[in-house]
Amino acid sequence: MLIHILSLFPGYFKGPFDESMIKQARNKGLLEIELIDIRDFADLPHRRVDDRPYGGGPGMVMMPKPVMDAVQHVKSEGAHVVYLSPQGKPLNAKKSRCLAQKPHLILLCGHYEGIDQRALDDVVDEEISIGDYVLTNGCLAAIVLVDSVVRFIPGVLGDELSSVEDSFEEEGGIPLLDCPHYTRPEDFKGKKVPAVLLSGNHREIEKWRREQKLKITAEKRPDLLKKN
Repeated sequence: MLIHILSLFPGYFKGPFDESMIKQARNKGLLEIELIDIRDFADLPHRRVDDRPYGGGPGMVMMPKPVMDAVQHVKSEGAHVVYLSPQGKPLNAKKSRCLAQKPHLILLCGHYEGIDQRALDDVVDEEISIGDYVLTNGCLAAIVLVDSVVRFIPGVLGDELSSVEDSFEEEGGIPLLDCPHYTRPEDFKGKKVPAVLLSGNHREIEKWRREQKLKITAEKRPDLLKKN
């Protein structure tokens, strides 16, 4: 997968993408991330990318031309352009899995009060939100989206079943939270691993895990069950 991230602060991304599984995916050639500075497409000499909003109001708005030029510069045939925005559809596991099928993602980060709507209408395929809150810019949202998407790229995780069995993966059409997990020691400060997990009976283990997922989802996120 190729991912272009367009923002005003490309340095924002260098730490998170140089560690852990994303770094390993890049080293393996499974993932390529290129950071693009939208200011490089602004008119010289001041490289200005923002101006006051028409109609008045606080803050500044990113001008359409630098944004559109930046997108067109990196866009390939079949590229999918995502604008990280509080107005977008919520990011979830199903959407992340879908985006992982795209060979080329272009992530557009908003700054200030946002981007001129004419640019969004012209170059954006969809808007995605990571939650009902506002960040100082779209960079952190882009990092979250990348991290949630790359897990579904074959070869990124050590165990391919990990992404299938995590929280929010659907079972019977219901997105459930994950079940509890245990490892050594068997007895830790008087608290023992549930006996069923030591039984070796895989059918009973799967039954227990399913029951735990339903129980935890009902306790912590009953809204997920009500949607189905």
